Amino acid sequence: MEAKEAGSSLESIMLSFNTRISELQELIIARNMYPAGSVADLTAVDVAVKAMELQVQSIKDRLREETLALPKAKKLIEASLKQQKKLQEMAIHVPSHLTVKSMSSVPDSNYHLQSDSSKDDHSSFGSLKVEEEPVVMHKEKKGRGPPPLWYISGNELESLSSYMRGRLTLEKVNAAINDMAAYAESTAQLISAPKKKLPENMWEKALELRDIAMNEGVKGKHFFLESDIKGPSLKLDNTGKAILTVLRHLGRISETRVGHHRVIILSKPQ
Repeated sequence: MEAKEAGSSLESIMLSFNTRISELQELIIARNMYPAGSVADLTAVDVAVKAMELQVQSIKDRLREETLALPKAKKLIEASLKQQKKLQEMAIHVPSHLTVKSMSSVPDSNYHLQSDSSKDDHSSFGSLKVEEEPVVMHKEKKGRGPPPLWYISGNELESLSSYMRGRLTLEKVNAAINDMAAYAESTAQLISAPKKKLPENMWEKALELRDIAMNEGVKGKHFFLESDIKGPSLKLDNTGKAILTVLRHLGRISETRVGHHRVIILSKPQ
């Protein structure tokens, strides 16, 4: 009986020993299949995945902020578009007598007419000033008045063909209209100014302008010469020539030739 029990215990020990050996063999096989270097690779992959997760999270946060800011941006855009439309409508309907024309924008030495005129007024006797000034004002009231400022609208500019419009903007064209009004005002002052109020080198030009003003197609109208175009906004470059073409097409100006001069006439609003 005791021998049988001892044999049974020995068999169980041997079975346990064989099982342990099998497990060790499987572990050795697994070790050979997955060397120790793969652990480092798995660690690097884990680090990369965590970094990508952080980047994705930051992108989500940024997208959330942009989404929350979109309604405010839309409101700002709508408000600025409304303001731009109001300003354009106001510019179109501004009365010509409210526009201040600066002589600093007039080219050539026409600018000296005003300064020389003021010097003569200060150096002359008071009685002469009283006698001369009403005469000039009287002529202006009975004459052509201030040059017309007939601005174009955005709709008019958009109605032009893309070839004619090119890269012109409403601001550039209307700034050129301001320049042309200043040129015409300077021409009118040269025509009406007495000889003693003009610089010596301007007298011949004043006489020439008076002859042009008596021409059939120019008489009674505001005009200036093409040679007066020297900025600040309107110049005789490609952009300036394109602006003149547009303004001729829209009826803001007309042109004629008197002698060797090209005369540009401003049209009045209809």
